[in-house]
Amino acid sequence: MDLTQRHIDRVIEMAWEDRTPFEAIKFQFDLKEQEVITLMRKELKPSSFRLWRKRVQGRATKHTKKRTFDKGRFKCSRQKTITNNSISKR
Repeated sequence: MDLTQRHIDRVIEMAWEDRTPFEAIKFQFDLKEQEVITLMRKELKPSSFRLWRKRVQGRATKHTKKRTFDKGRFKCSRQKTITNNSISKR
């Protein structure tokens, strides 16, 4: 698949996100984990790539099968609820 710069930017963004698994990138962009690593190596500065690899390596949330939760999205208990374009006060 030939990726546009916009798609490459989105893959990089998803790869940096802690809770976005590689399977989501595979589903959306048809890139395997190794292909994402190759893309990141090519697109990032060497120091940024090393930082990303250190951050991602061994992170259970980057692999669907290693996650501790199955459904929905993780939401911090301290996260404010947004309703009708206004943030609710506690």
